[in-house]
Amino acid sequence: MSHLRRFDHVGITVADLKEVTAFFVGLGLEVEGTPMFVEGEFLDTVIGIPGSRTEIVMMRAPDGGTRLELSSFVRPDHRPGSPAAMANELGLRNVAFEVDDLQAVVDRLAADGYGLVGDIGQYEQIWRMAYVRGPEGIIVSLAERIG
Repeated sequence: MSHLRRFDHVGITVADLKEVTAFFVGLGLEVEGTPMFVEGEFLDTVIGIPGSRTEIVMMRAPDGGTRLELSSFVRPDHRPGSPAAMANELGLRNVAFEVDDLQAVVDRLAADGYGLVGDIGQYEQIWRMAYVRGPEGIIVSLAERIG
């Protein structure tokens, strides 16, 4: 028997919280509540970093499903990851969204300076999909149902 109740959120640690938040708002996510700072015994205990402080923005998709948590550490300072990480590197590699018009979304993101990792691919007559590298190297998987 599973003790899981639901999939709540995915968290991404970023350096520039405002830029990354604006990117996801541009994709159609909504900021949930107001950004907040978290620090103290609770955070130190959970993440195992004494004296930590982070600013958090929670975002949700229009369908209200799984949320996205963006956090930026005030202390200690963030540690850089690999902004050019590819799909075969270990760790969280992408955040995926279903879109209505894949080409339009890709074109708009390209106009904002965010490019494709590879190209737009098609899986049978079911999906068209692309990986876009967003701010700070975050890979966003965009999929359009065609079948």
